[in-house]
Amino acid sequence: MDAELFPRERTEVAPGAVHLPDWLDAEAQRELLAACREWARPPAGLRTVRTPGGGTMTARQVCLGWHWHPYTYARTVVDGDGAPVKPFPDWLGELGRRAVRDTLGAPQATYAKAAYDIALINFYDADARMGMHRDSDERSHAPVVSLSLGDTCVFRFGNTETRTRPYTDVELRSGDLFVFGGPARLAYHGVPRVQPGTAPPELGLTGRLNVTLRVSGL
Repeated sequence: MDAELFPRERTEVAPGAVHLPDWLDAEAQRELLAACREWARPPAGLRTVRTPGGGTMTARQVCLGWHWHPYTYARTVVDGDGAPVKPFPDWLGELGRRAVRDTLGAPQATYAKAAYDIALINFYDADARMGMHRDSDERSHAPVVSLSLGDTCVFRFGNTETRTRPYTDVELRSGDLFVFGGPARLAYHGVPRVQPGTAPPELGLTGRLNVTLRVSGL
C-alpha cells in the first residue's frame, strides 16, 4: 500500500514468533529475487512436490544445501532430476542470523552463530496454497526464518498441538520477515490465500516467493 493510516510495526504474534514488516528494502528484495531466479533454473531447479499419498503441493519448490522431500532430507533431488542439491551460500546464512538478531534479540543469543544450511524456496502463483504443517524434519530447533517477496499473502500461524484454532492470520507483504523459534518453533502454520497483483510493480515479479531458512542439525 502506498499510504498507511497506522504504520506497520514489529509484532510478537506468539512467544518466540515475531513479524517484522519491511525488513528487506527495495534493493535487497531485487537482489534476493535475482538469486532465486538463478536457483530455480535446472538442474536441481524448481519442481512440483509430490506427497507420499499421491497428491501434489500447489506451491512449487527449490532447495539449497539439503533437499527436502516429504518428510526427510537428502543431498540430491531424489524426487526430481536426481541432480545434487545446489549449495547454500554463506551470505544467506548470515542473513538468517541477522534476521534472528533483529527479531528475537538477546533471548535467542545462543543462535547468534547458528549454522543455517537449508533454504526452501516456495513459489506461489495466484491459486497456490500451503496447508497447516510443522517444520519438524530438522534435528536442530534453531529459529526458522521466513522472507517474503512479491504478492501479499495471508500467513496463518497456529499452535504446537493442532492444525486448528487457536491461530493468528498475519498479512505478509514483499520484504517482510517472520521468525519463529523457542516455544513457537514447532507451531503449525500455513498459507491459506495469496492476493494476486499486490507485488510491488518495480520488483517485476508475478506471484509470491517465500524463502525459508533453517538449521538442519544434520
